[in-house]
Amino acid sequence: MIGWRKKVEEYVELRRSLGFKLLDANIGLIKFASFLEQNRATHITKRLSFVRGFARHWSAHDSRTEVPPTGLLPYRPARARPYLYSNDEIRKLLQAARRLPSAHGLRGPTYYSLLGLLAVAGLRISEARNLQTEDVDLKRCVLTIRGTKFGKSRLVPIHPSTRKVLSDYASRRDHFLGQRPANFFVSGRGTRLDGAAIRRTFYSLSRQIGLRGPSDSHGPRLHDFRQHAGSQIMPNLIQIDRLEGLGLCSDSA
Repeated sequence: MIGWRKKVEEYVELRRSLGFKLLDANIGLIKFASFLEQNRATHITKRLSFVRGFARHWSAHDSRTEVPPTGLLPYRPARARPYLYSNDEIRKLLQAARRLPSAHGLRGPTYYSLLGLLAVAGLRISEARNLQTEDVDLKRCVLTIRGTKFGKSRLVPIHPSTRKVLSDYASRRDHFLGQRPANFFVSGRGTRLDGAAIRRTFYSLSRQIGLRGPSDSHGPRLHDFRQHAGSQIMPNLIQIDRLEGLGLCSDSA
């Protein structure tokens, strides 16, 4: 009998080597493989959309495999429409973030710096959340973003004004914690910020300034900061041709 779990693992490993994460798909495929093994299936005939990729992959090994056609299931999840923040909306969000209540006084500066960085650097929220302190080079105004969408790393230049905000935050953070943490953006306990907590805080701030209604379940997203950052390209941003040629960041840049 075919070891379906083993074949699924090989397929997932192959796709991940190409840059795909397959987090939910991996779970679904493992369950599907268990179902096949429990029923002693010798080839794939189930027409399920989430196994289409694996079925297509396995059809090269077994010609009896049926690949579910793409139009079989008519429903397609609607892609969220990108929202372009105005400069005034960004300013209000940052002002509200700075006023966030906190028993330790670090929450406001953390979210002020985090949201501000998202608005000007074009980072994904996961990239900002996972940013390591050692990857924030404030002397040369460069962020090193590791483990991006396709498993690669990239360099992101920041403006001297952004450098100043991040430097002020880092000084306040280190003074509060009494040490230099591994993660750049941290909670009051010195741990990496929780993704769900970031979203809850952002939704609360959005409602405070009127970006979302009190009961709205949809509205501008954290990811939409990338649209704003992309529209704010300034000619005096530092351009990086290669790391070796990067000099010190000048406040007059």
